[in-house]
Amino acid sequence: MTTTIYGIPNCDSVKKARKWLDSRGIRHDFVDFRKTPVEGKRLHTWFDRIGAEKLVNRRSTTWKSLSEADRAKVDAGDGPSLIEDNVTLIKRPVLEHGTTIMVGFSEAAYAELFNQ
Repeated sequence: MTTTIYGIPNCDSVKKARKWLDSRGIRHDFVDFRKTPVEGKRLHTWFDRIGAEKLVNRRSTTWKSLSEADRAKVDAGDGPSLIEDNVTLIKRPVLEHGTTIMVGFSEAAYAELFNQ
């Protein structure tokens, strides 16, 4: 089963998640979404499956710098298009493992997912 982590390499949560996987010998691919933007279809899937509340980092500098009109797009269901233009709005990391999508890093949640 393929495991992919999406994020940015200097993010502490991404580093922790990758280190956790590496220390347990769990192979995974890493996608730096600043270099390889997440395509629209995948963003729509993330929004549909986990929702804007979990996916959008409303505490980020990027979120705070957005206009009220842009912020309203997320609540109106147009989050994927806003994120395509502002990838750092995504909470990190996003992990895909089979059909599972997880946002953020939790050692307990990863352990449960990977039966560790």
